[in-house]
Amino acid sequence: MSILTSDQLEDLQAFLKDWLRHTGRTQADLRRALHAASIRMPVLLEVLQRTYTRQGLPGLAEQLCGVEELWHREDGAAEGGNASLPGLDASLGQLDLLLQEIRQEQQP
Repeated sequence: MSILTSDQLEDLQAFLKDWLRHTGRTQADLRRALHAASIRMPVLLEVLQRTYTRQGLPGLAEQLCGVEELWHREDGAAEGGNASLPGLDASLGQLDLLLQEIRQEQQP
């Protein structure tokens, strides 16, 4: 596999910042979910870059969907298991659609 270009890394960083803001999460939350060594954005991007290098864009999308699902489960457990966050379901749906689209593009 290849590595992300500097433009792609900038786009990914902007996406992560918007995503964190939208979900009410912090870089510390993302660090824990990714098992990264630091909350600094370059370190978080490095973890995602390794995933991209090993598994390509589908792997990166799956990893981010997994983080979203983890947060959703955590939120549900914190609220007694009956959490229904309107924006979160839509966000998960969009990530799932993105993952499907990426997988379709990868097929020969």
